[in-house]
Amino acid sequence: MSTFLLLHGSGQGGWIWKAVGELLRAAGHEVYRPTMDGCAERKGMLRPELTLADQGAEVANLLFYEDLRDVVCVATSTGGMVLCQAAPQVPERIGRLVFIDAIVPLPGETAAMINKRTPPPAGKLAKDPPPWGIFTGVPGKLGEWAVARYTPHPLRPTEEPVDLKDFWALSWQADVVRCRHSERPLEEHQRRTAERLNATYTELEAGHYPMLTSPTEVAEYLLALEPVASAS
Repeated sequence: MSTFLLLHGSGQGGWIWKAVGELLRAAGHEVYRPTMDGCAERKGMLRPELTLADQGAEVANLLFYEDLRDVVCVATSTGGMVLCQAAPQVPERIGRLVFIDAIVPLPGETAAMINKRTPPPAGKLAKDPPPWGIFTGVPGKLGEWAVARYTPHPLRPTEEPVDLKDFWALSWQADVVRCRHSERPLEEHQRRTAERLNATYTELEAGHYPMLTSPTEVAEYLLALEPVASAS
């Protein structure tokens, strides 16, 4: 049995991994899909003070207090930044890192820099673009279901330059999955991530939300990864 930790991106919550989580559990594995502070069902706690350090600490604390080991940590979109912040705090608890269409910044970078877009105006509390613009490529009722669950995302975790020297100072067993029909993160960024982490590199025929549109394929990919060798 493996333990999977599934991390969401901006405008999302643990809900976005619901279908994949159910498939992994049906295969006999343990699954955690937390929602970050200020997001989704925790939207009432949205506040300007939230930082990437806060979100990373949340994830690290979850691994510690649940006493999890050899965890397969899976992150999508800006959830990659959260995973990079959390991982060096509890490296002994992590088996492998899986980045699915995820942002993995070098020190000093921001999400806007990586995605080559204009940063949001200073002083705004949170990102709040039109939800349909976010869930482009998620069809019909599934798209409506996702849009209904969209919530504004804290700005500071993604728009402040990151300090991830501790992450890049360590070696990780890592995997990078690029979604071919996704505009961002750019292919060049994801290939850079794979090269710098000496990670496997795979491409999936999907848009930016494969956990919604292709949950079976995502679950099959995760289940086919080589088992993590326990350090215990």
